[in-house]
Order: sequence, then structure tokens, then C-alpha cells
Amino acid sequence: MDPSEYFILSLFIALGLFSIVAAICNFDWYFKTSGAMTFVNWFGRGGARIFYALLGIGLIACGALGLMYW
Repeated sequence: MDPSEYFILSLFIALGLFSIVAAICNFDWYFKTSGAMTFVNWFGRGGARIFYALLGIGLIACGALGLMYW
């Protein structure tokens, strides 16, 4: 595996962790961005937090599986 692939997969894991931390801590600055406001408008603040926590879990899973099996 190339170093760039390690970097991308590690970035997936880091962004997944960031997404989970933002969802758990309910960062106001995170959920007031234009991208997150779309999901806040659709699902409400609590639903958007659940969505971003699940997104973080998915990113971590993709990064970890990529590192293990690529």
C-alpha cells in the first residue's frame, strides 16, 4: 500500500472521530455551518447529532477496514 493510501485511510478515521466528538459535545459552531444546517432543518438538532455520530462511525469503519484489508 502506498503512503498516500495510509494517509487517506487515517484521515477517514480522524474525521470520523471529529464527527463523533462534535455530535457528543453538541458544538454550536459545528451545527451552524451551512452543510450541517441542512440536516438540522431536516431532522432537528437531535436528529442531526445522531446522523453525524453514525456518519463518524461509518468513516471510522471504512478507514479501519481499509487499513486491515487493503
